[in-house]
Amino acid sequence: MAAPVRPLVLVRGFGGPDVSDETGSPYQGFNDGSVYPTRRGENYIYEGFVLRALKSEAYPYRDATNVVGFYAEDVDPPVAALHLDEDSVRGSVVLDPATEARVLRTGVAGTIWVYRYYDLRPRALERYGDGLRRLVRLVERSAQRHGEPFDGVDVVAHSMGGLVVREGLMSMHAEEAGSARRLVHRVVTLGTPHRGIAFQRAPGWLLRALPAIEKAEKELSSFDPTSTRFTGWAECFDVRRVLTVVGTDHRSYGSAVASAANRLSNLLDEGTLAHNRSDGLVKQASAQLPGAPRTFVHKCHGGRDSLVTSREAYEIAMRFFHGSHRVALWLDDAEVSRGGDRFGRSEFYLGVSIKPRYVDFELVHQSAEAENCYGPFRRDDLSDALPDLERELSRPLAEFGDRTTGWAGPDRLVWEGWIDAAAAPEEARGLVFRLDVYVGERDSYGIGFSDNVVFRKQYYLQVFPGDPWELLVHTGERFLTGGPGSDRASLQRHARPGAGAEVQEAVPVPGHPGQRAFAIGGTGFSARLRVGVGPA
Repeated sequence: MAAPVRPLVLVRGFGGPDVSDETGSPYQGFNDGSVYPTRRGENYIYEGFVLRALKSEAYPYRDATNVVGFYAEDVDPPVAALHLDEDSVRGSVVLDPATEARVLRTGVAGTIWVYRYYDLRPRALERYGDGLRRLVRLVERSAQRHGEPFDGVDVVAHSMGGLVVREGLMSMHAEEAGSARRLVHRVVTLGTPHRGIAFQRAPGWLLRALPAIEKAEKELSSFDPTSTRFTGWAECFDVRRVLTVVGTDHRSYGSAVASAANRLSNLLDEGTLAHNRSDGLVKQASAQLPGAPRTFVHKCHGGRDSLVTSREAYEIAMRFFHGSHRVALWLDDAEVSRGGDRFGRSEFYLGVSIKPRYVDFELVHQSAEAENCYGPFRRDDLSDALPDLERELSRPLAEFGDRTTGWAGPDRLVWEGWIDAAAAPEEARGLVFRLDVYVGERDSYGIGFSDNVVFRKQYYLQVFPGDPWELLVHTGERFLTGGPGSDRASLQRHARPGAGAEVQEAVPVPGHPGQRAFAIGGTGFSARLRVGVGPA
């Protein structure tokens, strides 16, 4: 029997100086979706986060947003509080007795709660954090009334909403040490400026001179790139339970001014205007937390087909919350055998993109266009000592340099993500992922080309979960379509060693129990990758 789906709290981003549209929107932007004209079937229309969750068969949710009222000032309890205690109906974040009795008659499992913090006053992150603590406590209290086990809520936060969540966790911890870890299960942040906004230098005299901006002064101050308040996450919560989704498509963002300002900020970091490593508003280096897992999505910060309106964010979040397995990919060995400018200075970059079978979205995206590949490498075996990512992310964003294109973690970790074995169709043979590997070269002196492609190839990873689990690597889809020879026993007989094999069986790795390694390669590049699959 499947475990109950935890309550899900959605937290929107910055609303600007005038939040009248935000307070007038019932689902705070999480009801906006995207249309993909070039795709077919259910991939053509993504309905938006709330509607998608309500329609989900795998992780069924129901709407509980109207159960809680958010008010600028404290309100007195109603005459008929029904079954609720007075504390639950008095204050500025309160339960509505009649709605609570109707919507939560079967408990809080599988409920969605939109945190409408812009209904509160004053406009300050500390106030919003206290309100979130209160909301989660009310959800916990409702679970207790129904005799339900409560192992925390899941949270999805877009942009500044992630800063609100940070303040909420710190508020929980201040009220009761250790309670944040109990009240919140996992958090997904979408394009949150954890380390600030690179070009945010709004001086106090400007804020005082602009009354409209002054309303949001305290919120704007939270984007300060010199601040290290992001360390508050680790002080009260396990950052391994926070997945940071990083947007990389600055070109599609609606604000050309913000995108240009991010490019200008690179003058302070690298002395060049060549890069714009951002989602249009938030730098990739800012959208991550030291020690927290991360993934890249090639979407912009907001608007149509963005981090918050695209299917990618929903699917990645659901797997992080409910997935059965964690998958990790490392680079063990590599050799670049072509490229290298005779008169210039070559740099190499490595990136991967991973897409699961049966759905049209990526779990991670790295490419030259996204400007998020690992590197630069100057050695042809990619053994350069890249900066430690966690250490780099622990610095204030405003410090000189942006050295956050190092490995995702120790031991040359390329990627880690979450999958759900139960999501595969019954007729599927194993879990299959398409792995796109890219190796590029540029001449940093400007004598040669700056966009050479050394290697680009697709592989199909077929995972059979179990104890022990098994990994087969395909160079094509011939044995993945369910035809003759596609059963597990036939594939094992067909498997051959080496990167050129149509089907390759990954082999155990000495010194790394439970992990498997396989070879890839072709003209210009060869490597050995290692995969680990374990419980989520």
